[in-house]
Amino acid sequence: MKKLFAFILCSMFLLNIQAQQQKFSPEKFESDLVSYITKEANLSQQEASQFFPIYKEMREKQRSLFSQQRNLAKNKPQDEKGCLKSIKERDQIDIDLKMLQKTYHEKFLKILPASKVYDILKAEDRFHRRMMSNWENKRHVSRKARH
Repeated sequence: MKKLFAFILCSMFLLNIQAQQQKFSPEKFESDLVSYITKEANLSQQEASQFFPIYKEMREKQRSLFSQQRNLAKNKPQDEKGCLKSIKERDQIDIDLKMLQKTYHEKFLKILPASKVYDILKAEDRFHRRMMSNWENKRHVSRKARH
């Protein structure tokens, strides 16, 4: 019985260490995203080489807007006027994000058929949902290992 308990305790300790060592890598994330979209949307080499530079440009602009959103959400303004200003700024960023999407979707449609752009958008959504689910599962396992 003591050996079983020691084995379980050691396994949980090793799982916790492994979870802590697996840090997020933006480069791996981007690489996995590109591979996933390419496969799921069945992009040819030529299509991928035309699409991804534009896509990466869009993602950089989106990241900038997401950063602005995070900065606004960090601290609650001290008064009503500040809160109103913050709400309006957040709303404007949401609008800017949608306009950015629309602009880039139109660019995508100039180089790819609509069916491929549709498949790309669906693949991107699925990829992000899967990644979020994986992160949640890893966090859940990590929490269990600590307790």
